[in-house]
Amino acid sequence: MAMATKETEEVVDEVEGLKLEEGGEEGTDVDPWDVKGKVDYGKLIKKFGCQAISDEQVERIERVTSMKAHHFLKRKTFFAHRDLDQILQAHEKGEPFYLYTGRGPSSEALHLGHLVPFMFTKYLQDAFKVPLVIQLTDDEKVLWRSLGIEEAKRLARENAKDIIACGFDINRTFMFSDFEYVGGKFYENINSIQRCVTLNQARGIFGFKGEDNIGKVAFPAIQASPALPDTFPHIFGSNKKVRCLIPCAIDQDPYFRMTRDVVPRLGYHKPALIESVFFPALQGDSGKMSASDPNSSIFVTDTRKMIKNKINKYAFSGGQDTLEEQREKGANLDVDVPWKYLNFFMEDEEKLKEIGEKYSSGQMLTGEIKAILIDVLADMVERHQKARAMVTDEIVDAFLAKRPLAF
Repeated sequence: MAMATKETEEVVDEVEGLKLEEGGEEGTDVDPWDVKGKVDYGKLIKKFGCQAISDEQVERIERVTSMKAHHFLKRKTFFAHRDLDQILQAHEKGEPFYLYTGRGPSSEALHLGHLVPFMFTKYLQDAFKVPLVIQLTDDEKVLWRSLGIEEAKRLARENAKDIIACGFDINRTFMFSDFEYVGGKFYENINSIQRCVTLNQARGIFGFKGEDNIGKVAFPAIQASPALPDTFPHIFGSNKKVRCLIPCAIDQDPYFRMTRDVVPRLGYHKPALIESVFFPALQGDSGKMSASDPNSSIFVTDTRKMIKNKINKYAFSGGQDTLEEQREKGANLDVDVPWKYLNFFMEDEEKLKEIGEKYSSGQMLTGEIKAILIDVLADMVERHQKARAMVTDEIVDAFLAKRPLAF
């Protein structure tokens, strides 16, 4: 009989209580499928019980990899973790670990927010030279978005092309669709996890209601199972002791709180996590971008002209209402979306610092920073489009093929 443990009870309490009050206004709701309201990441760390990534840990990553840390780490885009030090310690000892991340294919093309975890995972793969598994949760989107099965499978392959275009090493990367891969040891692990989590726990952690279909209740074990190495016998054999590091946005934390509670009882290490902030919508920093609203997002299929129009028309500005006020007071960088986007995608630290100083002091106008951002994003998207155009169906099949990886 499945029994609740202290950690599972804590995650139930914390996720149920995740209403981040701010100034007496309506609180923030965060769950694996939706983010509402302005997020206070300090409070979110406290509520979820994870830890902030320290400057010392960033320096340690540089030291053990002999590689410059990604600017996502230095700027705290990836800002929180669970057991990161254990991963670094294992790496220093020569003990293996692997990376696990994923994508729920609900749209034809990715937006820039979707790219962020893959860009960072690519860096981690290059830095640590470890295997990577990428889960395409096409089954999830049938359950949550009412997509047809064949359409979800088609979107998974289309999204796979965008993911591959990020530059992953095919010799170290296995990508899989749930519809195609669930079975064998994967399904055995799913079943083992399902037996360890009660319906009440699943309701408390994920907020399931009586009108939800039963597939939603069963799904968390499917997302948890890739954190168990022998889910991939063609890579790890029957080895249950290979550690796993999961790069993801912090809204996915409840899935892996549940996983971390269950898997030690099954003989595995707890997966470690390294978690990012949310990528803001063009209209403001109130959560994640939405693939269903084309004007809230920059998509990897957008042309330079479309990007220019979206940034100029929809990107929320922290600049002042008049030229005189902007020159006198400068911009509020805390709410300015063009500035936030540059922090994600402009790699040049000195240039970014200079822009921030000039814009916040009034030396630079909103139109000027938007023009800089348009060039940065358009150049990046055009590079991505060229890379994606080279990803054939045969290359997708090669990434999806079950085979040994460099390990």
